[in-house]
Amino acid sequence: MKMEEEKVKAAEEEETWSKETVPKVIRIVSTRLSQRDIISLLLVSPWLHRTLVSYPSLWLVIDLREMNNAGNRLVSALSIPRYRHVREINLEFAQDIEDRHLELLKTKCLGSLQDLESLNLNGCQKISDKGIEIISSTCPELKVFSIYWNVRVTDIGIQHLVKNCKHIIDLNLSGCKNLLDKSLQLIADNYQELESLNLTRCVKLTDGGLQKILIKCSSLRSLNLYALSGLTDEAYNKISLLAHLKFLDLCGAQNLSDEGLACIAKCKNLVSLNLTWCVRITDVGVMAIAEGCSSLEFLSLFGIVGVTDKCLEVLSRFCSNTLTTLDVNGCVGIKRRSRDELLQLFPHLMCFKVHS
Repeated sequence: MKMEEEKVKAAEEEETWSKETVPKVIRIVSTRLSQRDIISLLLVSPWLHRTLVSYPSLWLVIDLREMNNAGNRLVSALSIPRYRHVREINLEFAQDIEDRHLELLKTKCLGSLQDLESLNLNGCQKISDKGIEIISSTCPELKVFSIYWNVRVTDIGIQHLVKNCKHIIDLNLSGCKNLLDKSLQLIADNYQELESLNLTRCVKLTDGGLQKILIKCSSLRSLNLYALSGLTDEAYNKISLLAHLKFLDLCGAQNLSDEGLACIAKCKNLVSLNLTWCVRITDVGVMAIAEGCSSLEFLSLFGIVGVTDKCLEVLSRFCSNTLTTLDVNGCVGIKRRSRDELLQLFPHLMCFKVHS
C-alpha cells in the first residue's frame, strides 16, 4: 500500500514539475542560453526534447556562425517543423554556403522563410548577386540585412534587394568594394526609413552617391563611413540633414575640414563620433562639435596633430557631463595628463587614451 502511495505521489510531483516548474525554467532558458546550448539540451532526453520543441519562442533563431558545411546544415534546419517561423538567421563567416543552397531554400523551405526579419551573410564570399536575388525574393519581411566583406556583390544585387525587400531598416554593406553610386541611389529611393547604414571601405562611392542617402534617408541613426578617404566636404556638409543621427564613423576621412565638421556639429543628437586620422581637422572643428553635440559620449581624435589643449577645454565646458570615452592618442599638441587630471576635465570618463 505504501509503495502505491509513493508511486502516486511521484506521479503527482512529476506532473507538477511538467506543468509548473518546467515552463518557468524554459522562460529563463530562452533568454539566457544561446541557441546552440538549447540545441544541446535536446539530446538530454526524449521528454526534454518534446518539452523544448513545444516552445515556439525558442526556435526563432538559426545560428550557424563560423560552422563548416553551413549550406547543408541550413537547408536541413529549415526542413524541421520547429523552425517554420524563424525570424533570424546568422551565417557570419560560415563555411560552404553558396548560391545553390539559397536556391534549395527557395525550392524546399519557402514557407519557413516568410517571417524572416534578419539575415547575416557576413563573410560568405561565395554568395553573388544571384544569391541575393534568390534569398531576397524568398524573404519579403527582411528588416536587417548584412553582407560584409563580399566583393562579388554589385549594384545588380542591391537592385534585387530593394525590389524584393521593402522593409529594410538596417543595412551593412561594409567591404563590398564593387558597389557604385547607383546602389546608393537605389537605397535612397527605396529605404527612406533606413536607420542604420554601414558603407565601410566601399571605395568606389563618391560625394554624389552619398548625398542621395543624406538627402532622402533622414531617419538614419547610425552611419559608418570608415575608410572612405575619397569623400569631401561636399558630401559631409549634407550630414547635417540627419537630425536623428547618433553614431557617425568618419575614420580616415582625409578630406574632412573644419568647415565640414561645423556642419556635422548640427547633428545635435550625436552620441558617438570617430574622427580618427581626420588629418585636416583643427581645434576650430572640434570646438564646433563640442558646442553643438552636448550629448557626446564617445569621441576619437586619434592621430590628429592639428588639435591642442584648447579644444579639450571647450569639450570639458560643453560635454563633461556626458563624455565617457576620449581618445587623443597621437595628438602631439595635447599634453600628457594623469588620470586624475583628465577626470577633473571629464568626471564621467571611463576610457581614455593619451600618448602611448
